[in-house]
Amino acid sequence: MTTPKNIQPSEKKLEITQIRGLVGAKQNQKATLRSLGLKRIGHTVVRTADAVTAGMINTVPHLIKVEETK
Repeated sequence: MTTPKNIQPSEKKLEITQIRGLVGAKQNQKATLRSLGLKRIGHTVVRTADAVTAGMINTVPHLIKVEETK
């Protein structure tokens, strides 16, 4: 289950979880996950869905799972 590549900037809070490892990933994808604050498989962070975060999520949708928080 991967995240569709259509996250739009908004004021919502997103719960982002890393679901796949970085072995074999491109360098920019590794840097993107590190910038999101993800360190290992199963690690979760909560971020607002601003333009920067939406762009990072759209760069690595196959490595993460995104859910809206309440």
